[in-house]
Amino acid sequence: MDLTETIQAKSDQLNADDLIAGPRIVTITEVRRGTAEQPVEIVTAEFGPGRPFKPSKTVRRILVAAWGKEASAYTGRRMMLYRDPDVKFGGSAVGGIRVSALSHIDKRLTLALTVTRGKRAPYTVDPLPDAPEVISADDLKRLNKLLTDTGLIQDRDQALKLISQAAGRTITSTKELTPTEAQNVFAQIAKETDQ
Repeated sequence: MDLTETIQAKSDQLNADDLIAGPRIVTITEVRRGTAEQPVEIVTAEFGPGRPFKPSKTVRRILVAAWGKEASAYTGRRMMLYRDPDVKFGGSAVGGIRVSALSHIDKRLTLALTVTRGKRAPYTVDPLPDAPEVISADDLKRLNKLLTDTGLIQDRDQALKLISQAAGRTITSTKELTPTEAQNVFAQIAKETDQ
């Protein structure tokens, strides 16, 4: 059982505590104006419009340096967000959200950004590789039907073992498959079950 969902903060925005389990890659669906205190809200496919990422000034500076000043261009781009426990608020380390990698940059980006008044430090962001192509909804339905028809759907562990062997890597959900892997899985299951 994955406990990640059970530890998310009940909040109207993405919080650093939501990233305790580790970094998350998110895809931007919208950038909208926020409040005077938090002027930018970044809506992501993963957290939805009800829990936007409200980037700090440091993160906004990184985004402008990497992607330019026009926020409308950010839609569809991806970021790897992580929890930095050293982020301070009111002089205390409370933790905050930082960016470690971005899509749509072709090389590592290093910026000297303000850490505290009068003090700057280098901040590095790596290129985020293109998202792997994933199995289509139609192929996923076809695969699930094949698993049901062969009786493998009843034995999830056996089905995932067979799927992982055909894909050549560990698969924990059929949704993780690429189209090429899916074709290999179809062929392997057909061979194993004489379908």
